Amino acid sequence: MYIPKFYKVTDPDEIREFVQHHSFGTLVTTRKGRPIATHLPLQFVQEEEQYWVTGHMAYGNPQWRTFEDADEVLVMFQGPHAYISSSWYEQENVPTWNYQAVHLYGKATVLDEEELKQDLARLLQTYEKHRDHPVLWETLAPSTLQKELKGIVGFKIEVTEIQAAYKMSQNRNEADYGNIIAQLQHEGSPDAAQMAEEMKKRRKSCTSD
Repeated sequence: MYIPKFYKVTDPDEIREFVQHHSFGTLVTTRKGRPIATHLPLQFVQEEEQYWVTGHMAYGNPQWRTFEDADEVLVMFQGPHAYISSSWYEQENVPTWNYQAVHLYGKATVLDEEELKQDLARLLQTYEKHRDHPVLWETLAPSTLQKELKGIVGFKIEVTEIQAAYKMSQNRNEADYGNIIAQLQHEGSPDAAQMAEEMKKRRKSCTSD
């Protein structure tokens, strides 16, 4: 991913928080020379100094069969994005687009059954624990679990490279930056509103530093 120096993010804690918050990612591999992709809920796990991405897909999905021969796979995560009109600048310029994105590269391997069970239990805990009637691994009937396990393949990716870009008008002056936030808040778009919030948080973070 091309990342100009203004937009490069290197803080591992910030990147981990972003991935956990935008955990529905895109897994990209190649099959017979052609790129293929699957959109999946994924988990970003840290074990000591090593990062892993874990997930699962349908057994009938041919993508998992590409893992063995693939030297690297790519996982992409995207946050809010929004069109930025150059009419919001003090000086004449051209429009652009603001966005947040993280790319993770690594080697993928298939999970064994016990690893898959542990990963699914962790996934349910993450997304169900706050609900009034949580559906957790230990509350599901063993017959239901065994049936579902036969239809999926779990995988883990040992992350070898992280690329993160937050293109949020960091190259604009303070007046332009503040006006972009104000204009995004009036766009009436959920993505624009989210981008405005992210830009406000980043300005506060930079000010506190």
